[in-house]
Amino acid sequence: MGMFSSINTAASGLTAQRLRQDVIADNIANASTTRTTEGGVYRRSRVIVRPRVETPYWRTPFLPAALDNGVGQGVRVVDVQKDMDSETRLVYDPTHPDAIKQGPRAGYVEYPNVNIVNEMVDLISASRSYEANAMVIDGAKSMFQRALEIGR
Repeated sequence: MGMFSSINTAASGLTAQRLRQDVIADNIANASTTRTTEGGVYRRSRVIVRPRVETPYWRTPFLPAALDNGVGQGVRVVDVQKDMDSETRLVYDPTHPDAIKQGPRAGYVEYPNVNIVNEMVDLISASRSYEANAMVIDGAKSMFQRALEIGR
């Protein structure tokens, strides 16, 4: 296991959580966007994160069975997907320029499937995860400094 592998692992988490915060901020900013450049109502985006899985490069006989694949190597962002599964909100406002003109839903405006409360909870979660990864880097840096002081 390399000296900087803990920093690399935490750095991958920092990158993923920062992107997650950006996507959540975009969702909040577009919570009332009824018309996009692609056409139609804005759809909530979400970040898909997966662990980095490579051939383990470090083994120990004391490794628990649950960690048999080796030491974690961080995460990577796989995709940023639009949430097409959840329903959009319908609000009755016949004066709105994007109101549905005909049919049983005439007069209703279709709003994005963004729930501000859920987005804020996700933003707090991403922020705390970012802070935890930053603390890992600070801890590793402090440990390296102590190790150098021992060598004097």
